[in-house]
Amino acid sequence: MKVIVLGSGLMGKEVVRDLLKSEEVTTVGLADIDLERANAVCAHLQAPKLKAHFVDATNTEMLAEIIRSYDIVVNALFYSFNELVAQTAVEVGVHCVDLGGHIGHITDKVLQLKTEHTTVIPDLGVAPGMNNILAGYGASKLDKVSSIKMYVGGIPLKPEPPLEYNHVFSMEGVLDHYTDPSIIVRNGVKQEVSSLSEVEKIYFDHFGPLEAFHTSGGTSTLLYSYPILDELEYKTIRYPGHAEKSKLLVDLNLTRREVEVEIKGQRVKPRDVLLKVLDPIVALNGKIDVVLLRVIVSGEKNGEQKTYQYEMITYKDVENDVTAMARATANTISVVAQMIGNGIITKRGVYPPEQIVPGKQYIAEMAERGVNIVESEWSS
Repeated sequence: MKVIVLGSGLMGKEVVRDLLKSEEVTTVGLADIDLERANAVCAHLQAPKLKAHFVDATNTEMLAEIIRSYDIVVNALFYSFNELVAQTAVEVGVHCVDLGGHIGHITDKVLQLKTEHTTVIPDLGVAPGMNNILAGYGASKLDKVSSIKMYVGGIPLKPEPPLEYNHVFSMEGVLDHYTDPSIIVRNGVKQEVSSLSEVEKIYFDHFGPLEAFHTSGGTSTLLYSYPILDELEYKTIRYPGHAEKSKLLVDLNLTRREVEVEIKGQRVKPRDVLLKVLDPIVALNGKIDVVLLRVIVSGEKNGEQKTYQYEMITYKDVENDVTAMARATANTISVVAQMIGNGIITKRGVYPPEQIVPGKQYIAEMAERGVNIVESEWSS
């Protein structure tokens, strides 16, 4: 199979690293508007089957010309490109996977595309992504699903004030998830709740107490895949006190995209200023990060109440200088892309992860990459 990765940033680089390890992947392309950066990644990885390309993803003719010679596109660009890349892939007959993005209903727009000859799967990060796959796997084991609860967080191993947080993906995305309302299902009713609300304590081995709170986008496509649920919610994991501090920033209108103020005759967005101020404070700068995940799926099996839980604790790969978030995210999208290419996934069309990715094989593939997901079950 021939796979092209769009975007040579951290996630793109790690996807390429994983693809190069597969004997079934014969050719890997790495395309970026910054050709120098793409070439630097290629020089670092030094693989004969790897080639760099220049691409301006806003130029659909250029994008189509480059991707048409590959079998699968792995889109590791910023989520605003997802619809355009998926549409172009469909038009030229190439399979496509992306890292997701529910801000501005981007994933909804991707899911509205039609294709009979290719497979398109959005939302293949950690959350959404890994949590969707595991929720779908747990649901597939039940006769009737009643509850899906998900907890995910990327946090530093050793927190530092003032926020006890270092960002492991776009800080703009973090602010969006904190600012926009969260969609949940409670007592069978779909509803909105404020993000950063309903803080609860949560514990993992060697961690705790931590806190978990609502953030937007986490329930993603599960709302559509499982329309009849008593309970559906997603919460983000952080160190204690983070939600309260972040909520103050939101309440002060410092995080909202649409807010502008006038200062000395200049129109300024407080959000832009906040991002600049936060940048040196929340930069990871080589620190060790951890990704924590817990997905709990409950329902009925053979007439009794059954629960399946999936839990993961992944640390930074210090030896290869790969963050925990990159390990969990890049491996997820790479594994699924290869499942399409090697015929494990054969359905054609546009599907969310929980409807098409086989959970058992996914867990096994991630374990081979050192990302271990533990399944447990109990009856009640």
